[in-house]
Amino acid sequence: MGRVYVTGMGVVSSLGFGRRAYWQALVEGRSGISDVTLFDTASIGRSLAGEVKGFRARDYMSAAESRRAGRCSAFAIAAARMAAEDAGLKGQALAGERTAVVIGTTMGEANVLGELQKAWIHEGNEAVPSAKLPRYGTTLLPIHVARAFGSKGMVQTLPAACAAGNYAIGFAADQIRAGRADVAITGAVEIIEKLEYAGFARLGAMSPDKCMPFDKNRKGLILGEGAAMLVLESEGSVVRRGAVPLAEVGGYGLACDAHHITRPHPDGAGSITAMRQAIESSGLTIDDVDHINAHGTATPNNDSVEALVIRKVFGDKRVPVTSIKSMIGHCMGASSAMESIACVMTLQTGIIPPTTNYETPDPECPVDVVANVAQDHEVDVVLNNALAFGGYDAVVCFAKPGRLPRGAGMP
Repeated sequence: MGRVYVTGMGVVSSLGFGRRAYWQALVEGRSGISDVTLFDTASIGRSLAGEVKGFRARDYMSAAESRRAGRCSAFAIAAARMAAEDAGLKGQALAGERTAVVIGTTMGEANVLGELQKAWIHEGNEAVPSAKLPRYGTTLLPIHVARAFGSKGMVQTLPAACAAGNYAIGFAADQIRAGRADVAITGAVEIIEKLEYAGFARLGAMSPDKCMPFDKNRKGLILGEGAAMLVLESEGSVVRRGAVPLAEVGGYGLACDAHHITRPHPDGAGSITAMRQAIESSGLTIDDVDHINAHGTATPNNDSVEALVIRKVFGDKRVPVTSIKSMIGHCMGASSAMESIACVMTLQTGIIPPTTNYETPDPECPVDVVANVAQDHEVDVVLNNALAFGGYDAVVCFAKPGRLPRGAGMP
């Protein structure tokens, strides 16, 4: 089978909209963390998040689409339209049965459910707004995107915790490799919702001030939100269109810790398996990997285990590691999709974005952190790590076009 290429990308983030604005902010080390305005946080004990501000659905959607879609779907449609435009796919180019839509999320339109519950609890059955009922459900996300483009291929939602983006990208690439689609719109989306926000605070997982991945004095994660969508195309589609690919999707690895709902296994066995699978299924060795975009949540257990995993997989090989969660927060199901944009842009530019707020090295995290300032590196191959709650371990390999051996990514 032929190669699978990334030909377009779109993003809605707390740092800006579109891959270029997003990337510029990451390279400059800007923070997208600010006070939450979506709901009252006074009773929660935390007030910060990577909240998307200034987003106007009408800039990306028709009035009819806006009526059907909640905030989460609006993010997804906007990012998908940016990605399609970036890929040079206009008009009806994505219509028909050969375009698949695969989207990851954790909670989908959770805010719509909250509104429905609030009306029911406080005012009774008759107060539940029937017009909002069709807006709820994670299954709607790819359907809304498919309707926006007239795409009639397979649609799929992958609610794979905070690894959902990598799951979606890997699965979408498989559809192309298997000949079931020529093009796939894929990625992930998540919004911040009060119950979810309060839950993370109740777990004691949230930092009161800043996100400090791999730092000795890290205090926990800060939630974020957003959407990132990629257009994946078969080699044949790229050749027919004369498109210029941004990157190639290599292999990926999936595993489970089978250990605990919120804590990774101390020995990192599942994560090790996923990283090694991603490398080997790409037809590579550890010597070929130039950069790791880490899961890097800034929680004590996650960072120390991820650092252990990297050392076990790579041994003495020094690989620059960064976590952009320091700037955009932990965007839950959207995280690894948003980080995939950074991976592809690193391949495009030879710049690795920084891990900001890195002040004190931690002996328990002996990895080569790209600290506070972006670094120039020759990068041909990058791994995108997602090591999520429940032991969802998913790692995707991206490479410069033509860098991987033919057949990479096939089982």
